[in-house]
Amino acid sequence: MELFFYFIFGAMGSIVVAIELSKNNRDRINATTAFNSFKNNYLLVYSLMMAGDWLQGPYVYYLYSQYGYGKGEIGQLFIAGFGSSMLFGTIVGSLADKQGRRRACVIYCITYILSCFTKHSSEYKILMLGRILGGIATSLLFSAFESWLVAEHNKRGFEQQWLSITFSKAIFLGNGLVAILSGLFGNVLVHSLGLGPVAPFDAAACFLVLGMAIILSSWTENYGDPSENKDLLTQFRGAAVAIASDERIALLGAIQSLFEGSMYTFVFLWTPALSPNNEEIPHGFIFATFMLASMLGSSLASRLLARASLRVENYMQIVFVVSAASLVLPIVTSFLVPPSQVKGGSISFSGCIQLIGFCVFEACVGIFWPSIMKMRSQYIPEEARSTIMNFFRIPLNIFVCVVLYNVDAFPITVMFGMCSIFLFVASILQRRLMVIADKLKTETRPTFREKDAEMEPLNA
Repeated sequence: MELFFYFIFGAMGSIVVAIELSKNNRDRINATTAFNSFKNNYLLVYSLMMAGDWLQGPYVYYLYSQYGYGKGEIGQLFIAGFGSSMLFGTIVGSLADKQGRRRACVIYCITYILSCFTKHSSEYKILMLGRILGGIATSLLFSAFESWLVAEHNKRGFEQQWLSITFSKAIFLGNGLVAILSGLFGNVLVHSLGLGPVAPFDAAACFLVLGMAIILSSWTENYGDPSENKDLLTQFRGAAVAIASDERIALLGAIQSLFEGSMYTFVFLWTPALSPNNEEIPHGFIFATFMLASMLGSSLASRLLARASLRVENYMQIVFVVSAASLVLPIVTSFLVPPSQVKGGSISFSGCIQLIGFCVFEACVGIFWPSIMKMRSQYIPEEARSTIMNFFRIPLNIFVCVVLYNVDAFPITVMFGMCSIFLFVASILQRRLMVIADKLKTETRPTFREKDAEMEPLNA
């Protein structure tokens, strides 16, 4: 069965290389030298930030278990992280709009570095503080950087379509290549060099320091709404009004919450799904395979976004349906494939089928990220961008906390079925978003009669 893992990894790697090498002029967007310099600077910073995040991920649970904490105590630590992101992240996101996005990116670095330092202590209260700091940092990572990019891109007068290049490359590098390299680097630190489970957190802090230095030396500040007469409550109210008054923003938030909620639930479910009888599976290699599938998706997204005639709102409906179908596989295999009664051993035939489906889901994740970024840049107002983006994360964090708290209460097939339903609902909401966007475009486009009326004074 080990050959199966190598086959899947090699097949997807070959597809990614083939897609990248087969790109022609239709799949590329010609941009200026100034934009390419700006893009490369952002991609370097974003890759360093994601390296700081990915290095920690695989070793958080392992570190806590090494300190002697049980599943229940570790679960509480994880819930604290998501709860912190929900409560404090929204406030920090609003401050980013008011006090400056560049400043918020620096605060992200400082907060996450402090969170890394707490991992040197085995005291439960110190570890809890680290999770709270990590939750705040996560909210900033997924709002402040994107908000800074969109505002700076527009401030410099670059074409709107060029944002698609930066988005797709950021996901290809930050959520794909950097994730794979971080996993391998962390494995070298912990196992090959024997530096222990704290070593990846120290390495993450070093990458964050380097990224912060680049931000301080090369980024300029931009704001959402810097007016002094607006307090935090007024900003919250303004963001809530924007969501309530524009159905497109509300739909976008619901779509994001449904997809990301399913994605984070999948993170907790894929290991027990592939090894229900404690089968020996290469977790690190499978994680790298998932990240390669995400790279494949972002590579496809870059081609889709480069086509001016192809709308994001259109193809994302298909992506959500495919992702929903991919997470139905564990349910299908539980009925069609007899469960193995053998404890241990290698991955089962059912697990192989599910792994293929999970790779398809990760490819959909790779398409989702740059596409949702593109839609957010179109529909979310600039003056409250970070605030609204963190508002979107509130239902997401509530959902993940509930799942974490009740992860043992439901069979795994029920959890996958719930995720599949959420993704199908997301496709329906995406369809609604496209219809509303088309309707508004039609209403704002001048008719032939209006154009003639405008021309009459000139003809006279």
